[in-house]
Amino acid sequence: MVTLQLSCPIIVKHQAKLPILGLARNQQKHLSKLPSSFPASLYLCNSQEPYYPVPLFPPVDQSVAAVVFGDGSESRLYPLTKRRSEGAIPLAANYRLVDAVVSNCINSNINKIYALTQFNSTSLNLHLSRAFSGILRGKDGFVEVIAAYQSLEDQDWFQGNADAIRRCLWVLEEYPVTEFLILPGHHLYKMDYQRLIEAHRNNKADITIVALNAIRDKHPGFGLLRVNPVNQVIEFSMKSERETITSISGKSSRKSDSVASGNFPSMGIYLINRDTMSRLLKEYLPEATDLGSEVIPAAISIGMKVEAYLFDGYWEDMRSIEAFYHANMECIKRSNMRYKSVAKLPERAERIIFYDRDCPVYTMPRCLPPTMIREAVIRDSVVGDGCIINRCKIKGTVIGMRTRIGDGAVIEDSVIMGADFYQQGEDIQSSGKCINHKAIPVGIGEDTQIKKAVIDKNARIGKNVLVLWKIHQSSSIRSSKTSSTSLLSTSAFAESCYICSLHILFSMLKPNLIITVMQIINKDGVQEGDREANGYIISEGIVVIIHGAEIADGSII
Repeated sequence: MVTLQLSCPIIVKHQAKLPILGLARNQQKHLSKLPSSFPASLYLCNSQEPYYPVPLFPPVDQSVAAVVFGDGSESRLYPLTKRRSEGAIPLAANYRLVDAVVSNCINSNINKIYALTQFNSTSLNLHLSRAFSGILRGKDGFVEVIAAYQSLEDQDWFQGNADAIRRCLWVLEEYPVTEFLILPGHHLYKMDYQRLIEAHRNNKADITIVALNAIRDKHPGFGLLRVNPVNQVIEFSMKSERETITSISGKSSRKSDSVASGNFPSMGIYLINRDTMSRLLKEYLPEATDLGSEVIPAAISIGMKVEAYLFDGYWEDMRSIEAFYHANMECIKRSNMRYKSVAKLPERAERIIFYDRDCPVYTMPRCLPPTMIREAVIRDSVVGDGCIINRCKIKGTVIGMRTRIGDGAVIEDSVIMGADFYQQGEDIQSSGKCINHKAIPVGIGEDTQIKKAVIDKNARIGKNVLVLWKIHQSSSIRSSKTSSTSLLSTSAFAESCYICSLHILFSMLKPNLIITVMQIINKDGVQEGDREANGYIISEGIVVIIHGAEIADGSII
């Protein structure tokens, strides 16, 4: 039964049918239609249900839509992005980079997620459509991929993230959301976006920019915020790749009450009101192509309320091969933490991206067998599903799915991305290319030795490979088919003993043994080297074997 409780007696007919649900959701709208004689203390209740106050904002899953950008025209992770976008790069054995960002949305109860893709997007589109189609189905949510397109009005592809959003507003505005959360899809971090949304709404901001709560040695490149004591952004400037401040900046017309301020690097994450987004892209800046260098400075200049939200957790923007390598090594360091609730973890638990029971990282479900390990010695490593690991030694390494490692291999401080398929014995004979009259299967061959390298997917590395980092130029391992003994210099012995002393000693004890060693060692300590035609490059001292490359037995890199 419905009861109207009033501060003064008023006759109400029982036959009047009141839209209870509609009144609860739109309280102000209905109350404004009542006669002015009705007192302000009028409220509606149900005799069988308790009264709950109407929230000021709708639930996050109904009012916020995330827009994820999974790629860019200029990647800093080449050659890992030669055939895929940055968001599709494998990470931590079982995942892709974009999984962390999408999982942050799901764990923050943001269930409407749009992924805007363009460059090398085939792998990313396939992964997104397969990985998250079933996860959000029960939550009335979706992950919708919007690939770059041409139309009668726009004959060009997306010219930037601002241009992509403008051209996709007709899709993004399909649902009655109040804010858009703009996210780069290739960053690694863990964040509760609900706190960001709460701060944005409490401050009644038009735009909120997420910034790091500390200046880093290497600037992320998403802009520098000058913030006053109340977290209002009073200046925004972009930094070029040459570390010089560009002329692109916007100074707020709002004056601060205090001269004290701080400078914080932007993370490239923006929470923008729906109406603000539409006005900026359609009315004020109809030709703008980039949010960071054009839209945000313009919004500050015209007096919009732009706030900063400071984030002090672990965050990696994958700005280089070295950053990608260290992000994988960080996963190994944190993998020894117990799989439990963050509430029970020590401080800075946000660094544990993949081992949080309450905030899991979702990815594509796969029907792979358990990893098979045969008399291998594995320490401080992460091993993906479906691997075949024979009698080998592995330390401090990320081993991706379906990786095959031969007998006698020694791998240390490396990232092995794995393979997309299993190669059977008969396939090796029919599809493998023959080098020295022997087919090289997908995986890592016998007696291979690798240190500080990144091996991309489906690479074929032959037998007796030595992959070391920064071995001195004088070091060498000599082999000869005519000599009766193997010659080994003293310096080479001292440095190579680091991971392969047993192999070398065994070879020296066999006077008639011919040593054929395939080396990927960066023996001269080269920091940068382009040998793409040979199947590898060297970036910041790290050897990177390209996707699907073949390295012959006995090769030296």
